[in-house]
Amino acid sequence: MASSRLEINFIRLLSRCESIASEKRVETEWRLEKYVGALEEMLVALRKSPSKPTVEVMTDYTRKVDFLKGLLEAEKLSGTEKALANQFLAPGRTPTIANERMPASKTVHMQTKARCTGEMRNELGLVLDERQSAAELDAVLQHHHNLQEKLAEDMLNLARNLKNNTLVAQNIIKQDNQTLTQSMRQADTNFEKLKVESERLEQHTKKSVNWTLWLMLILVSFTFISMILFIRIFPKLR
Repeated sequence: MASSRLEINFIRLLSRCESIASEKRVETEWRLEKYVGALEEMLVALRKSPSKPTVEVMTDYTRKVDFLKGLLEAEKLSGTEKALANQFLAPGRTPTIANERMPASKTVHMQTKARCTGEMRNELGLVLDERQSAAELDAVLQHHHNLQEKLAEDMLNLARNLKNNTLVAQNIIKQDNQTLTQSMRQADTNFEKLKVESERLEQHTKKSVNWTLWLMLILVSFTFISMILFIRIFPKLR
């Protein structure tokens, strides 16, 4: 499917924002923040567009815009906090334009992390003693890394618990379905038995009625014949 004019403009602006983000910016730089705001508006319009991209493409666009927003927020923090915030940023997974060997947002992410590490080194005042600075900086980075691993482990445990709860719920539903199926089968069996017994009772009732009818016919016939014989044997007196 060919890209719409809106999507083409969005890609151009996104590529421009990633290019600006890769440059060393001063505090008075205002263009990136303004452009990212425009990107958000265009992303909303893309979601509502009849010719919007696929779900996967929209997800990556959203990821890249969120990355740029997070980058701007991180720039407002101090060195240590900025480095930690940059650790949690998630760049895009695909190139924005065709001639990119690596997604531009990933390149920006690596550059930003390197720059933040240098700023954190300066902020902690470790430039005078390179060995001590490397050891202490490594300790700080290891601490941040441990925090990331703990967060990842907590998320993994949460996912496992959610999966286990889902499996338990599925087993309960499966057992309920089996019980319901057995009950329906038992009900069908009972219905068939009841139907057979009803047919037997109906046949028995018909037989009883037939015998009674024959008995009444015989009795009436016998009475009629008896009356005729009585009249013939005892004629009427004149």
